Amino acid sequence: MELNYLAFVLPAFFFFCGLEYYLSLKKDNKVYHFSETISNLNVGIFERTCDLFVTALLHFYFVWLYNNYAVFNIKATVLTWILLFLATDLLWYWYHRLGHRVNLLWSAHVVHHQSDDFNYTVSARITIFQAFFRAIFWSFIPILGFPPQMITIILLLHGAYPFFTHTQLVGKLGLLEKVLVTPSHHRVHHSSNEKYLDKNFGDMLIIWDKIFGTFIEEDEKEETKYGITDPLNSYSFLWQHFHFLLEIGVSFKRAKGFKARWRTLFGAPEEIDPGIRKELEQKLLVAPSQKTLSPQLRQFTVVNTLFTLGFVFFFLLFGYYQTPYQLIVGGIFVLVSVIYTGAILEQRRWIFHIEFARVTLFSGYLTLIYPHFYLVSLVACTITLIVFFYNSANRSYKRLLSIDR
Repeated sequence: MELNYLAFVLPAFFFFCGLEYYLSLKKDNKVYHFSETISNLNVGIFERTCDLFVTALLHFYFVWLYNNYAVFNIKATVLTWILLFLATDLLWYWYHRLGHRVNLLWSAHVVHHQSDDFNYTVSARITIFQAFFRAIFWSFIPILGFPPQMITIILLLHGAYPFFTHTQLVGKLGLLEKVLVTPSHHRVHHSSNEKYLDKNFGDMLIIWDKIFGTFIEEDEKEETKYGITDPLNSYSFLWQHFHFLLEIGVSFKRAKGFKARWRTLFGAPEEIDPGIRKELEQKLLVAPSQKTLSPQLRQFTVVNTLFTLGFVFFFLLFGYYQTPYQLIVGGIFVLVSVIYTGAILEQRRWIFHIEFARVTLFSGYLTLIYPHFYLVSLVACTITLIVFFYNSANRSYKRLLSIDR
C-alpha cells in the first residue's frame, strides 16, 4: 500500500504544540490564546492540504529544469551536500528578505506574521502563494545541476527546522547563537518592535544576517510585541490571505504613471497608503463581534477543528488512491471548513450557510468514496430536508450556538 507518510507531520506537530502548551502552563507563561491558536491552525490546515497537490507539482518542475537546463552534472558527495545546504539557505535568506521588502512577495508572506502570539502554531501560517514564490528562487538549484532527489531532502530539512524556532520558552543557546537561527533570533524577526523590524531573515544559519547587515540580538530587557505593525484584528481566513493584495490593487489603480505603478507592485510595503486598508475594511468587512466566545462556542470550535484535522490526516494519508474528483471535492471541503471556523471565531450570523455548504461537500465526498445506493439515497434525503426547512434550521442553529448578530 502506497501511503503518503507526510500526513504524519500532523500528529508530530500536535505533539510538540501540546508539549509547549503544557510547559507554558508549568512556567505560568501564557503563550497560547484560544482564537489566535485556532486561526493559526486554520492557515496551516489548508496549507497542509495544498501540499498534496503542490509538492508533486514542484518536484516535477525541478525534474524538468534539471533534465533540460542543468549546467553541471553534480553527484551526491559530502562536499556537494554541504554546498547544496549552503546554497539553499542563502537563497532562502534572500527570498525571505525580499519577501519583507517587495509588495507582491509580502502579500504572500504577511499571513505568516499576522498572529499576535508567538508559539509553535505560528509556524503553520504558511500559504500556497509562498510555495510558488519560493519555487522561483529554488529554480537556480536544479539549473546548477543538483539532482531533484537531493533538493527534496534538503528542502524537507528547511521545512522542519524553522518549526522549532517559533517559541518563547527556549532562551538563548550559547555558542549556537553565533551560527544557527535560534528561537531568540526568530523572536526578533517576528517582533513588531520598531528596532527589530526587517531583521534576522535567516532560515537555518544566522551567518547570512551577520554578513549582509540585517542581524540584531534580542534584548531580553525589552518587552517584545508580536504581529504586524498595524494589527489585522480579524480571524477571517480569506481576509487574512487577500487583504494586502487588495490594498496593492487599489494602490495600483490610483497610481499615476508607469513608475508609480511599478513601485506599487515591487516597492516596499510602507509605500502603500495605510488608509487603503481602512477603506477596504469599511467597504468589505462587517466589524467582528466583541462578545467573548462562550464556553459552549469554544467547545464547538474545538470539535469542529479536530474533525477537520482528522479529515485532512486521512485525506493526505490516502491521497495517492483518490480520483481527481475526490481530491477536488475534499480540498474544497477543507477550504470551506477553515473559512467557517474563522466565521465562528467572529460569531458571524451567516455561518449556517457555510455549514450547509460543508455538509453538502462532505456528503458529496463520502458518496464519491463509497458510491453505494443506500448512502447516496441517505445523503440526498438529508440535503433535501435541510433545504426544505432551511430558514427554521438556520434560526435553530444560531440559537444553539448563541449567535445573535
